Amino acid sequence: MKANKYIDHTLLKADASKEQIIKLCQEAKEGDFASVCVNPCNIPLAKELLKGSDVKVCCVIGFPLGAMTTAAKVFEAKDAVELGADEVDMVLNIGRLKDGEDDYVSNEIHAVKEAVGDRTLKVILETCLLSDAEIVRACRDAEKAGADFVKTSTGFSTGGATAEAVKLMKETVEGTMKVKASGGIRTPEDFKTMIEAGADRIGTSSGSKLLK
Repeated sequence: MKANKYIDHTLLKADASKEQIIKLCQEAKEGDFASVCVNPCNIPLAKELLKGSDVKVCCVIGFPLGAMTTAAKVFEAKDAVELGADEVDMVLNIGRLKDGEDDYVSNEIHAVKEAVGDRTLKVILETCLLSDAEIVRACRDAEKAGADFVKTSTGFSTGGATAEAVKLMKETVEGTMKVKASGGIRTPEDFKTMIEAGADRIGTSSGSKLLK
């Protein structure tokens, strides 16, 4: 796969302006990236700007804490799809995972997957808050629920992607799901490290810089 097609060009800051979203989409088109990743309110604008290109529109739901109800996440996912999202990145319920409630976690992911249908669903684990054993369990829960990717991080917690977490996730889901690394990936060296660790997609706000 070409390097540019690993990239989900991302802007999720609370104060992201319309001008910044326009710039994000222009850069994504110029770089022919895999997608732009935006908050749901920016889906219609991104969809319009990327019309006719090969760049998909990805959005986040249950973001960034993952602690809202399953019904709220399902509603948000359906709304995102109706607005035109091609891919959805959801945050799993981290507290429930840490409490050992794997059925809850898996059932919630499954409900969101049903809501998005054949669109790509990526499940954000927030690996900086999890032990290795919890990362493996989270991967298994997402796998059981029929998700398409597991993703390291929101980029809004105590840490971002690490090569160690990516490698563990890849070993856990090899052959059934893909892995997205995100959070703190800002240099060509970071990009190379994550690909070598097993990442199939890279979430970054520095998409254009990574390929230099």
